[in-house]
Amino acid sequence: MIERLYLRDLVIFDEVELEFNKGLVVLTGPSGAGKSVLMSAILSSFGHVTQGAAALCELNLLKPTTLESEAYSFKDELTIKTLKKEKLRYFVDGQNISKKALAELFSPYVKYLSVRDKGGFTSSSLLVMIDNSLIQKDKSFKKLLKEYKKRYIHYKSKIAQLEKLKDDEKKLAQHIEFAKYEIDKIERINPKVNEEVELMRVKQQLSRIDKIRDAMGVATEIFSYERSVEEVYRLLDKESATFTEMMNQLRADFEETSILADELEEINVEEVLDRLSDLTTLKNQYGSLEEAIAYKEAKKIELLGFENIEEDKSMLESFIDLELTELTVLSSRLSKVRKKEALVLEKALEEYLEMLKLPVLEFVFSHASLDDNGLDNISILLGDSAMSTLSGGEFNRVRLALMTTTLKENSKSQGVLILDEIDANVSGDESIAIAKMIAKLSSVYQIFSISHQPHLSALANQHILVTKEGKSSRVEVLTNEGRVHEIARIIGGENPTLQAVEFAKKLRS
Repeated sequence: MIERLYLRDLVIFDEVELEFNKGLVVLTGPSGAGKSVLMSAILSSFGHVTQGAAALCELNLLKPTTLESEAYSFKDELTIKTLKKEKLRYFVDGQNISKKALAELFSPYVKYLSVRDKGGFTSSSLLVMIDNSLIQKDKSFKKLLKEYKKRYIHYKSKIAQLEKLKDDEKKLAQHIEFAKYEIDKIERINPKVNEEVELMRVKQQLSRIDKIRDAMGVATEIFSYERSVEEVYRLLDKESATFTEMMNQLRADFEETSILADELEEINVEEVLDRLSDLTTLKNQYGSLEEAIAYKEAKKIELLGFENIEEDKSMLESFIDLELTELTVLSSRLSKVRKKEALVLEKALEEYLEMLKLPVLEFVFSHASLDDNGLDNISILLGDSAMSTLSGGEFNRVRLALMTTTLKENSKSQGVLILDEIDANVSGDESIAIAKMIAKLSSVYQIFSISHQPHLSALANQHILVTKEGKSSRVEVLTNEGRVHEIARIIGGENPTLQAVEFAKKLRS
C-alpha cells in the first residue's frame, strides 16, 4: 500500500504532498488539469514511465510481505525516491537502483492496466487464473496440480541429464583417449611427493664434485703435519686432546666425502637431469606433484563413470518414457477439471459482460506440447472476436471482468492496481458495471484511477480533485460536501443543475 506521495517541480505542479487511504483512490478534475501528469509520477516511481518525471518525487509505502532481494535491503516502510537532474535516478531506501531492476522488483505488487497494454491473456496466464480459481475451492485439484508440477520438474531434470549424457557420448571416444593419455603420462613418470627436492640436492652435489675432489687433494696434506703438532703440544707440556679430536673429526668427514664422491661417480647425470625435467613438466602442467597425482586418480574415477554411461542412458530413457506416460495421464485429469471450471467462469462472467455491453466470453482449449502447465493451450473468444482484435478499452474491460470474477474471497492484500482511464468513453450502464467491479477489487487492492464518470467517484474511499489556475495545478482531498459538488460537476458540467446535485447526493448515499 502506498501511504504518501511528495513531489516537487512536476510539469505544472510546483509541489504536491498527499497521504493516501486504503481501497479505491479516485482522481477527478477538469480536462487538462494534470490528472494524468500526477498519475505518471506514481508510475514513474515504479519504473513504468519516465516522461514528465518530477525533479523530486518520494513515495512511502508498506513493504509487501514477500518482497525480498539479495541485492537490496528493505525496511518495513519503504521510500522510493526519484531525482531528475541531467538524467532520472532511482533510489529505494537510499540505495541506488536501475529503472529495470526497480520495475522487476515491484512488478508482482504494482500492476498497471493501460489501454495500450494488451498483455495478460497468454495461454500460461489464463491457465494460472483458472488454476487459482480451482485451488481455493477444490483441495483435490490443488493436490493434483502440486503433484504434476513436482513430477514435471523432476521429468525435465532427467531430460537434461539424458541430453548431457548424449552430448558426453558424442565426445566420449576422444575424451577417453585423452584421459588415458593423461593417466599414462603421469604413471610413466610415477612422481613421488617431494622427490624433486632430493634430486635438486643431488644435482647440486654433482655440479661441485670435481671441485670437492681437488680441494680434498690439497687439504689432505694437513695430516702429514699431525705428529709434528702433537710433539709441539708435548714439548710445551700442554693438553693436545682437543687438537686430536678435531683431526679425527676431519679425517672422518674427509672419508665420508670420499665415499659420497665415489657414489656420485656412479650416478648417471643425464638420468637425473631427465628425471628433473619430467617432474618439472608435471609441476608446470598441474601446479605441483601432489596435484598431478590427485588429477591422475580423478581421471581414473572418471573413466569408470564412462564405462557406465550406456547403462545410465538406457535407464534414463526408460524412466523418461514411463514418466511421460504418467504425466500425460495427470495432465488429462487436470485438463478435464479445468474445462469444467472454465464453464463456471464463463457463466459467472455473463452478468458483468452484459453490464459492460460485451458479448459472451468463451475459453477455447486446444492440445499443446507438454510443459509445466500440462498439455492445455487456452485462448479467449469474445463473441466471434479473438482478443487480439479488440480495442484497448474493450480489452481492459474484459480483463477487469476476469479479475473481478476470479477474485479470491477473504484474500490478503494483492498490492497496488493503477488504472489508465478505465471508464473513459463508456455509457452509463457500462460506467456502473465498471465502478462495481473496481469497488469489489478494491477490497484486496489499493487502486488508483482517473475517473470520467460519477459512479466510480461516488464509490471511492478517497476522492482527490485536481484543478488548474493559470499555469499551475493543485490537488485537494475532498470532504463529503466537496465530493458531492465534484460529482455534480462531472454530471452536469461547471454549473451543475439542482437535479445533478441531487443525483450526486443519491450516488454518495
